[in-house]
Amino acid sequence: MKKQFNRRSFLKSSLLATGGILLVPNFISCTNDDDLVDEFQIPDDLNEANFDSGVASFDPTQSQVIIWTRYTTDFPSANLIWQLARDANFEDVVRSGEVVTDASRDYTVAVEVQNLEPNLKLYYRFANIRDVSVSVTGETITLPTGNVNEVKLGVASCANFAAGLFNVYNAIANSDIDLVVHLGDYIYEYGENEYGTNVFTESLGRTHAPAQETVSLDDYRRRYKQYRGDEDLKLLHQKKPFICVWDDHEIANDAYKGGAENHQESEGTFESRKQNALQAYSEYLPAKTNDISTIHRSFQIGDLVNLIMLDTRLIGRDKQLSLGNYVDATTGDFDSVTFQQDWLKPDRTLLGNSQRNWFLNEINGSTAEWQVLGQQVLMGKMYIPAELVFLFATIIAEMDATGEVSSDTMSTFQQQLTELAELKERAQGSDPSLTSEELARINTVLPYNLDAWDGYPVERELLLESFVNKKVVVLAGDTHNAWYNDIVSNSGNASIKEFATASVTSPGFEKYIGTNPIVVSGFQYAIKLLIDGLNYFDAAKRGYMKVTFAQGTANTEWVFLDTVFSQEYGETIGFTTTV
Repeated sequence: MKKQFNRRSFLKSSLLATGGILLVPNFISCTNDDDLVDEFQIPDDLNEANFDSGVASFDPTQSQVIIWTRYTTDFPSANLIWQLARDANFEDVVRSGEVVTDASRDYTVAVEVQNLEPNLKLYYRFANIRDVSVSVTGETITLPTGNVNEVKLGVASCANFAAGLFNVYNAIANSDIDLVVHLGDYIYEYGENEYGTNVFTESLGRTHAPAQETVSLDDYRRRYKQYRGDEDLKLLHQKKPFICVWDDHEIANDAYKGGAENHQESEGTFESRKQNALQAYSEYLPAKTNDISTIHRSFQIGDLVNLIMLDTRLIGRDKQLSLGNYVDATTGDFDSVTFQQDWLKPDRTLLGNSQRNWFLNEINGSTAEWQVLGQQVLMGKMYIPAELVFLFATIIAEMDATGEVSSDTMSTFQQQLTELAELKERAQGSDPSLTSEELARINTVLPYNLDAWDGYPVERELLLESFVNKKVVVLAGDTHNAWYNDIVSNSGNASIKEFATASVTSPGFEKYIGTNPIVVSGFQYAIKLLIDGLNYFDAAKRGYMKVTFAQGTANTEWVFLDTVFSQEYGETIGFTTTV
């Protein structure tokens, strides 16, 4: 097979990458109708070598898609030819071109192929003629226009390399989903023997590289290369296009616009670290954006779905509140008045003004049947009895300090959880014998996670009011656990659904409560009972969500794997709902 390549497209792409100021992180291919013919031709006898990170595709729209690879070489630069075809044999090539990559972008290539036809199944590959090497063949799509009957999204998040094998990615690769929506924590910044490490880490060869926490640009690049060397993740990228947003661990734990819990002064400025992280992110997870610090964008899937990807982490987030800051160190009393004042400040924001205004215009201007929010953190109102919130904080503190929870603390927790669940059951049954003190125990509630939308309630209500008379589904990750929430605005005018995915590998609540099935089942039952609007909760399994949107319905399956510690795994559907 012999194909010709376009020298003018090559020059244009190269100038975009090397012209001094990088305005766009991707190479751009607009057309293939130039009249200059390249002398290069692809021979048939190429070897699959030097493309150690495989291939990937990102951000498909009705008219474009980004195709990606990374080349391993000792030379200062590499000339790579790419092809995009309708068939896996590359006999019907739709577009082709040539680009140059070098160390300035860690030898990655992201070609934003524009002006394509909608609703295509496409195949792509990269080649280096000098090295007689070719990549594996990737598969991707362009999105449909007009009337769309169905689209299947695979939703994933929270993949800590040290915590286990990427079996979840293997399962998604072998599923029938159309595209992957990745809601962040694609990598973790922690170093060796830090968060996520377990008794299987070393024996499975899952020790983080570099060994130290990622801070420099080289650190983040090495971490991405480690993840992208994983065979299951490589397979998923090869088979399915991705639409991604970052969460905190692509930078540092519990990040916000001006800092992060896991960033210390000894690690330099947070701004410098953030820019290092975002540069590496843009190199390995490219998006259709003109600014690598801006990740919010939308995707129209015909008349069926308007997928709105939000940045609830970096662009506008005010620093998270901490309940511990409102507890008197001497008396142990909680200053609820000051907490309420700070918590309910009208200008407190998770999105920032610019992104929020963009979002409101986006959702108000869309005529798609389903408005789907792809974002990182839980939007549901996860309020639980205050005594349980503070006791669970003790459990976390003990786990962080000693690696385990004391038997006394766990016994107290189990007792309180049981008592509160029984009180809530009696209240739901309108038991007239309940005392005012007992009712106060279940009605005095606090948000359990101030890093989520619960920490920004005023802005959440503003968004909820914009959903009136719209069919809205929120997709969430971050917690490592599976949730299904009904979210109702305080006014009662808006009611939406939230589907939150379990993690790929990162531990859930089982890290704190253990894995005894009876204990886990009791915990799940009690939490579901205590949180109003919570329809489903799984506290201990790893997996992903398959969300199928059709005319009139949205069906979600929580798919779980029985292990991430062996390559042999079983797959089950834990829960299904149709709305």
